[in-house]
Amino acid sequence: MVGQSRVQRALSKIGFYAAIGAYVLFAIFPIYWTVKISVTPTRLLYTEGIKLWPSAMTMENYSAVLSATDFPRYFLNSLIVSISTSLIVTAIASLAGYALSRFQFRGKAVVSLLLLLTQTFPLVMVIPPIFRIMGSIGLTDNLYGLIVIYTAFNIAFATFLMQSFFDGIPKELEEAAMIDGCTRSTALRRIVLPLTLPGMGATISFVFTAAWSELLFALMLINSESQKTFSVGLLTFIGKFAVDWGQMMAASVMALIPVCIFFAFLQRYLVTGLTAGAVKG
Repeated sequence: MVGQSRVQRALSKIGFYAAIGAYVLFAIFPIYWTVKISVTPTRLLYTEGIKLWPSAMTMENYSAVLSATDFPRYFLNSLIVSISTSLIVTAIASLAGYALSRFQFRGKAVVSLLLLLTQTFPLVMVIPPIFRIMGSIGLTDNLYGLIVIYTAFNIAFATFLMQSFFDGIPKELEEAAMIDGCTRSTALRRIVLPLTLPGMGATISFVFTAAWSELLFALMLINSESQKTFSVGLLTFIGKFAVDWGQMMAASVMALIPVCIFFAFLQRYLVTGLTAGAVKG
């Protein structure tokens, strides 16, 4: 019986690690294949067949993207929009989440319900009115319009996320600070906000990723080449009769770099924030 239980535990452990390995492989393989195509010479893409790694490598696709296309400009536009959106949303969501967590006021349930309802509408339904509104106030075909739209559509989720982090911080900490002479705003700034840095890091990460990869509104609101983001710029590699897969994949690989760097710096806050926000009290 002892030997049988050891065998069962060993098989269970093997199955556990096999499942994790399969999931990691499933998640990483598309990125690996993108890198593989980006370094494959164009002449080999359709003649060499399916191979795990090309017989020859080239960096011509990367140099062509950087020198012969407007991708650097698209890249910068995406950075401006994503960073601005994530900072604005996190600032607003922190205050809104604190208010929903700490205060009882008339209409609080209605406000929460309305915020929740904004997440239920398909984006396709709101495209015509948004385009009409943004056009009437002159916010089409510029980055400010994208920042406004991304902020509006991410603020509800970010508010609920930050509210969960504030709910996990005991109110007694603020009450003790106010007894010692702090005002509520001072207690918020010196006591509460430092404790919610992991939550703010998680919120910034989610909002940055959402704004960085968004395509629908960027495609709808932006027309000029100088204002396009990289997600829209990738479509320029699709011609009428052919697709430049090498350059498109090279541009995609370069577009992954800011996200990887961003998460590398915020990884500690992201993991801590997700764990803390999952438990109240």
